Amino acid sequence: MNEQSLLQRGIWLLLAQIPLVVLLAFLLMPGSPLPGHLVRNYLLDHPQILADVSDKLREANLAEAQKAQEEAQKALPASLDAVRKPYGSAQAGNLNGDVTVVAFMDYACGYCRASLPGIEELIAKDPNVRIVYRELPVLGPGSVVAARWALAAAEQGKYLAFHNALYAEGPPNAESITAAAAKAGLDKGVADKAVGSRAVNDEIDANHALAQKLAMTGTPAWVIGAKLYSGALDYEGLAEAVAEARKAR
Repeated sequence: MNEQSLLQRGIWLLLAQIPLVVLLAFLLMPGSPLPGHLVRNYLLDHPQILADVSDKLREANLAEAQKAQEEAQKALPASLDAVRKPYGSAQAGNLNGDVTVVAFMDYACGYCRASLPGIEELIAKDPNVRIVYRELPVLGPGSVVAARWALAAAEQGKYLAFHNALYAEGPPNAESITAAAAKAGLDKGVADKAVGSRAVNDEIDANHALAQKLAMTGTPAWVIGAKLYSGALDYEGLAEAVAEARKAR
């Protein structure tokens, strides 16, 4: 799965309703070549039809998304070992904790950034939880470069320092990545070699493959215990998911 496919998948879900809008605009356009003045007049006289069609389309999209999530949840147990295995030092909290929270993130993702305080609070309040970070760059070239540097930092045992420093710097670009690497104390010569290494390439490819298999349509995406979650989660959401995971054990 290439770096753009996950983003494209989410975009196509969003665009699923546009053909209806385009058709209606065409029908209502003055001088439309369709036999359409009859359709036009009927729709203008019965506007509820438009709402009904829109509702049906929305329901179909939701049903499709729900089916994909259900299939992904069934596929998750076979992938749990791979999902929970960190790359180098890309983990935090109690490394022997009884519940593992896996966060698939992109450094250009605002919702990922919004989830950081919740993760920090969870670690502070729950001494028996383990966090694993997975790099899932889907928002452009800057995301990919940032993910590569994060994995290079993980090879040096400095993942979390780089991770926190880069989010603090702002959107990923050459300047912010360089500043974060300096703050994390990376050996730049070693990191320069690592960012283009086969190991780093393979890790990013593997994360995209996992995301596709688990029907992840964007970031952040989560595996908490043995259950999938999507979207930004605050402390309350994370704590609730962890509690549910403990009950399910």
